[in-house]
Parts: sequence; structure tokens; C-alpha cells
Amino acid sequence: MLIGVPKEIKNHEYRVGLTPASTRELVKRGHKVFVERDAGDAIGFSDTTYISSGATIVDTPEEIFGCADMIVKVKEPQENECKLLREGQLLYTYLHLAPDPKQTELLVASGATCVAYETVTDNAGGLPLLAPMSEVAGRLAPQMGAHHLERAQSGRGVLLGGVPGVAPATVTVIGGGVVGQNAALIAAGMGAQVTILDRSLERLRWLDNQYSGRIKTLYSTQTSVEDCALSSDMVIGAVLTAGAAAPKLLSREIIKDMLPGSVLVDVAIDQGGCFATSKATTHQEPTYIIDDVVHYCVANMPGAVARTSTLALNNATLPYAVALADQGLTALRENANLRNGLNVHRGKITHKAVSDALGYVHSDAQQALKN
Repeated sequence: MLIGVPKEIKNHEYRVGLTPASTRELVKRGHKVFVERDAGDAIGFSDTTYISSGATIVDTPEEIFGCADMIVKVKEPQENECKLLREGQLLYTYLHLAPDPKQTELLVASGATCVAYETVTDNAGGLPLLAPMSEVAGRLAPQMGAHHLERAQSGRGVLLGGVPGVAPATVTVIGGGVVGQNAALIAAGMGAQVTILDRSLERLRWLDNQYSGRIKTLYSTQTSVEDCALSSDMVIGAVLTAGAAAPKLLSREIIKDMLPGSVLVDVAIDQGGCFATSKATTHQEPTYIIDDVVHYCVANMPGAVARTSTLALNNATLPYAVALADQGLTALRENANLRNGLNVHRGKITHKAVSDALGYVHSDAQQALKN
């Protein structure tokens, strides 16, 4: 198979779909890999390294999209990239379609087969291709929030860990999954007073045992979420419904009553955000202020640590990339977990959460793949 790796063009996005090591694995199996010039240069993966791994370097995205049977990316294709896709081509990347009707419309029109990292499952029902970036985003969230609590960043002027004689910051993490656990781990490690909320008692028990009381656990209700938010210096939104738009957990009225200079970090922004006032921001302009509350809603948070993120992501995505390259659509037909990642196929929406969110007719993935 001919595999294309374009350079990411989203604002301050330096990750790359395949590392040189992943490229070497695919080339070893008889596939041809084309990498856009300087695609990995910003994070230490030079064109020379790709060439040594067996790749061919090309100059433009048009060449990549024009020659490849499968496109491997990190972030969702931007509008001009969507228009370069063609019928029968495989796209393998994060998509986050539920809050993005324009991208969905363009992918449907392209006729391409689009596999979303974030909805591929494993045998336990987990999301193995989302997990590594959730780990990175979770660990970044307190770090970013701590910076924006500084007074020069319009925050409350609170040090996350406090000092002897001065109380530490109060941090609320909504959601006890991969993002939430990692956010709580780092926030507590920085010395903050941390509360994590979730609706799974089993998960809360696990977290309580894991952290031996260093992190407070609460069952998540609308009341408990709002009460914690109103008394917190930082609130980290870490909820996920696979493939679907994120639920709105804090209303505009509650946010208006939060502590002046407090910080909201919305890690769910890729799926539309979990706060009523959330809107996607970039690494170039990461925050905005509404009602004296600082909002950090960067839609590609792991891009801030792009080398770590690319290596972690490739560890998870490579086996599925190999399966798609080796078998094409047969891999989707035969592997139910990979098939769960199929969001769009030849003009049809094949993931129910996406079709429900955007009002499309849902097509069963297995049936769609027979055509």
C-alpha cells in the first residue's frame, strides 16, 4: 500500500502521524511511505531520518494526498485537506466529528473511508488510541492551569502547592477516567488540594485506594459538581462520551459565580467542551476571560509536548496502521474493535454517536463495508 504522511497544519501542531521507527516497520512489510518535507522536523524527526527509514520525501500536501492509498495524520483534516481526499482513500487520524458539522460534511462528500482514533476500541471496551493523548492532556492540564492562575495571566495569583502557613490551591477534576486520573495525579503531586468527581462508584473506590486519601473522591451529581466549582481555584473538565458531544456540566450562571480569577481547563473541548462558556482556543492564544473566569480550551493540548505525544501515540496506533496497510478494508470487516473506529465510509456516517449528534442517517458499519 502507498501510505502518505502530510505535515500537520493546525495552529502550533507539531506532532506527526508516523515516526521514523513506525515508517521503518511499514516499509519492512513491503509498503511505500511518502512523508511531506519537514513533517517531523520541529520535534527532531528530520527528513534524513525518514529517508534512512525507507520513506520518500515529497514537497507538497497535494503530492501526498494525490499518491497515497492511506493518509495517516494526527489531527482532523482541515478544510483544504478534506477537499484533497478522494473516493476509496483511507484516512486514519483523530476526527472528533460530533461537534464539527463542516468537517463531517466534507468527509461525507469526499467518498473516503475515515477511521477515527478516538472511537477504536479494545476487547475490554476501552479506547486504546485515545488513551495515550488522554494521559498527556491530563498531565498537562494542571500544569497549564497553574500557569494561568498566576496574576500576570489574569488568574487569582495562587500558587498551586501553597507554602508553609498558606493553604494550597483547591482543584476540582470532573471525571475519573484516564484524563481525570492523570490530572489529579499531577495536581496532587504539585501540592494542590484535589477533589475528583465521577459517577462510577467502582472507579471512585479504585481512585480512593490508589491515592490513599491524598485525593478526595465525590460522587458526581449536578449539586456536587456546582458546589465544588464555586469553591475551587481550578476546575478541570475531563468527561468523555465516546464519539459524542461532551455534556455541559457547568452553566453560565454557575461560572459567573465562581471565584474571580479562577481557571477552567476544558480537556473535553475536542468534543465540543463540557462548560457552557467553552470555545476552542489555540496554543497561540490559549485563553479568554468570561465573567472574570480564565478559560483554557486549547483543542490540541498534547501538541504542546509534541515529541512525547507523537511517540506515545505511535506506540498505540502502529498496530492498527499495519493492519490497515496489510489488509485494507478487510481489516475493518474482520476486526470489530477497528471497525468501531469507522466514522465515515463512502458518503455514509457509520458511527451512531456522530449521526445522532449531527442529524445524519446512521449506516451500520458492517453493512456499509459490504458495498
